[in-house]
Amino acid sequence: MKTNKRIPFFILSLLIVQVLSAQEQRVKALEATHNLPIEMIHVEGGTFTMGATSEQSGDSYDWELPVHQVTLSSYSIGKYEVTQLQWKQVMGNNPSHFKGDNLPVENVSWDDVQEFISKLNALTGKRYRLPTEAEWEYAARGGNKSQGYKYSGSHSISNVGWYTDNSNNTTHAVGTKSPNELGIYDMSGNVWEWCADWYGAYSINAQTNPKGPATGGRRVLRGGSWSYIAGYCRVSYRDYFTPADRDSYLGFRLAL
Repeated sequence: MKTNKRIPFFILSLLIVQVLSAQEQRVKALEATHNLPIEMIHVEGGTFTMGATSEQSGDSYDWELPVHQVTLSSYSIGKYEVTQLQWKQVMGNNPSHFKGDNLPVENVSWDDVQEFISKLNALTGKRYRLPTEAEWEYAARGGNKSQGYKYSGSHSISNVGWYTDNSNNTTHAVGTKSPNELGIYDMSGNVWEWCADWYGAYSINAQTNPKGPATGGRRVLRGGSWSYIAGYCRVSYRDYFTPADRDSYLGFRLAL
């Protein structure tokens, strides 16, 4: 005849603590093995003017208008574009055209990035995501430390970015140009960066933590790339592709 034996409460509590401790150790081991977590920069929230402000004039386009006030809560954004090493350690493959562990991963679609983020969050227990378009521009402008530059960190793109005139038709290792006011690298040039938003026309109305249109057919890209002229690498310039598009100039950075 079988009898049920209850486990004393203090032993059960000890077992739970041990299980939780083992989970924490596993996450730390995964982070070490996968070179994670990804280095992030804190961006203090604030209000800024989004769009083709005065320093952008001469190169700007109608789709960067109207300028409008945006207020954002604080968030974090990647110090660097996500690298091929980081992609390989999470996904187990490397889709990039230009190969190199410290080069930005490219040739990745918006949909591919969502799969990467899902796996990364499962590994780390964090909630990484793509930045919204407004978060991207605010960070590129230097947040509340902005000096009003045309490009991310300078009025001269050659100081901060890889573009057609200096890239030699290839990507370059992340962080090899000067950072912007917040210490963020490569927000002008190197690879275009996917944003979370569907692409849509700007509104003149002030907004708080905007996330773009509710639906659409194309996702926002920001920052220009190694294969584009300087004017496309400005902090207010915006472009778009379908979520399934891939190319050797399409990459991303993370927000948190």
